[in-house]
Amino acid sequence: MEASTMLPILKKKLAFLSGGKDRRSGLILTIPLCTEQTSMEELSATLDYLLSIPSEKCKARGFTVIVDGRKSPWTVVKTVVLMLQNVIPAEVSLVCVVKPDEFWDKKVTHFCFWKEKDRLGFEVILVSANKLTRYIEPCQLTDEFGGSLQYDHMDWVSKRLVFEKFTKESTSLLDELAIINENERAGQPDKARPPDCNVLPSFDPETVLQTGHELLSELQQRRFNGSEGGGGGGGVGGVTAWSPMDDELLAQPQVMKLLDSLREQYTKYQEVCRQRSRRSQLEEIQAKVMQVVNWLEGPGTEQLRTQWGIGDSIRASQALQLKHEEIESQHSEWFAVYVELNQQMAALLNAGDEDDLAELKTLQQQLSDVCYRQASQLEFRQNVLQSAHEFHSTAQDLSQQLDGLLGMLCADVAPADGAAIQQTLKHLEEKLKSVEGALQVLREKGQGLLDQMSNQSSWFYGKDVPVENKENIDHIHSVMEDMQLRKQRCEDMVDVRRLKMLQMVQLFKCEEDASQAVEWLTELLDALLKTHVRLGDDTQETKVLLEKHRKFVDVAQSTYDYGRQLLQATVVLCQSLRCTTRSSGDTLPRLNRVWKQFTVTADERQHRLEMASAFHAAAQRVLREGSEQVELLDSEVFEEVETVGKSLLDRLTVPVIFPDGSEQFFGSPGDMASSAENIRDKLKLAEDKRLQQEEAEHLEEEAALEVGPEES
Repeated sequence: MEASTMLPILKKKLAFLSGGKDRRSGLILTIPLCTEQTSMEELSATLDYLLSIPSEKCKARGFTVIVDGRKSPWTVVKTVVLMLQNVIPAEVSLVCVVKPDEFWDKKVTHFCFWKEKDRLGFEVILVSANKLTRYIEPCQLTDEFGGSLQYDHMDWVSKRLVFEKFTKESTSLLDELAIINENERAGQPDKARPPDCNVLPSFDPETVLQTGHELLSELQQRRFNGSEGGGGGGGVGGVTAWSPMDDELLAQPQVMKLLDSLREQYTKYQEVCRQRSRRSQLEEIQAKVMQVVNWLEGPGTEQLRTQWGIGDSIRASQALQLKHEEIESQHSEWFAVYVELNQQMAALLNAGDEDDLAELKTLQQQLSDVCYRQASQLEFRQNVLQSAHEFHSTAQDLSQQLDGLLGMLCADVAPADGAAIQQTLKHLEEKLKSVEGALQVLREKGQGLLDQMSNQSSWFYGKDVPVENKENIDHIHSVMEDMQLRKQRCEDMVDVRRLKMLQMVQLFKCEEDASQAVEWLTELLDALLKTHVRLGDDTQETKVLLEKHRKFVDVAQSTYDYGRQLLQATVVLCQSLRCTTRSSGDTLPRLNRVWKQFTVTADERQHRLEMASAFHAAAQRVLREGSEQVELLDSEVFEEVETVGKSLLDRLTVPVIFPDGSEQFFGSPGDMASSAENIRDKLKLAEDKRLQQEEAEHLEEEAALEVGPEES
């Protein structure tokens, strides 16, 4: 009979063993009758269960039964007492019927249980609750009878359920573990049993052990608080109070025995499970290792073996890189399995199972060799693709630079001036230098790629497999040769363009110098008209001015000749460059126009200086000879001075007329007035000399006339 099968009845508390004892150390059985109708069948079943709990030794001491009839009719009490005769007649030594304080006295006078003692087999007494202590110590009575014994019926029921559950589960578990361990020791493991050692045959051993330890701890705590057959607390005659489970003193050693046996069998079973797990784990690892090795040496190697191209452009190489990344992604999943397997094998090796060490090391070495070889092939392929991408990228950049350089060379050169040509030429040289540098980088990357492909290892493990790289090698050489030819063509065109641009620089320089010559002539003309205005105060000064004028004209002539030569050079350069329209087209007319103006002005200046020289010479002769003369001057001398002087004065008032009809005066009006004043002064002096000479001649004539008559 188990508590779990009659749990609803037990919860009704129709009867209970409180743990208290009478003065003979007999157990006290309490039947708390209530106002409701009590089922005799349920009460009988409860009594049968309760009487199955104590040991035979406890039963031999006899029971003291307390029938609480304070809330129940007399007929029910009588029925219960008579039922005890049939249920536990041999175990009952005393029945205490607790009567109400006011009832039964008159009703029971006609019936005395003591007269029935021989027939019943036990003594029955009627007693009030307050007088129950005459037979039982207060510390052995519960609070409803005025005692101090603590009792929780639902706690007792739950503890009883735990004890019975543990006993049942541990007993069953011990039987199953013993069978499994015996079969394992005999070399006949239970094949139907799953290999996972954490799942027990019927119950979880950890849970059962934990339940047993908690139960044992509870029992030991009760034993510590009580004594043999009872718990702590003193009483009359050495009888002490005890807790509800103390009637199960045999439960403690039983639980301890079950726990010891269970721990022993469970330890053996754990070792069995460990062996099973080790074998299963080793088989699983071996299967996974072979799975990884077979894939890497099969599909993985085949994927790499078919990937040999390097592409013929950046886009093609990028597509190959994407394909390689997909292959790497697939390999990464297997490499992750390899890492996990390697960790598992390392853990097993550290465990130190001698039987498995050699096999584990062999598996570990095989797996590592395959994975490392495959990883090296993946890395090699990635490096080749990266080098190919860099090679194609450099080739594309170089091609774009060559296209840009070719575009510059094919475009018409129409710069505005020599500085622009110099800047364009510098830019062209920089472009060519950049192309040369890019071509050198392309050669280096191409050679590096060729070296990689020539030094590649075999793709199959331990086998030499010839690899056809001729197409890739030819492509690399073809790209480098093509770029070299394009660069050479551009260099040739650059040489031609450089010569043409240098000629254009020279053309612009000639045109610029010719324009400068025109400006110089213009400045000489301006200086001739504005500053070359003096005619000299005497013959010597005029001669000096004439000499300076000739040198000035020679400078102007050299400038004009230099400009003419530059313009002739521009004509030749234009013919060479096939430039029909240039800015030099209007430079020659400007040069000729300025030169003609300068020539007219220089001639006019020459004439004026020559006239001034003649005037000063005639005036000097008149004035010098006049002061020392013995004989009188001829009138022609005076007329010459006057004629030349007046002509010179008239010339000073006349402007220079250029070939285009424009006019320009020498110097400022003040400059001309100063020169004219000097001439007039000398004319006046010459006139005075002439008057003096005429007067002297007149006096001589008069003197001669006077002498003549005297002589006659």
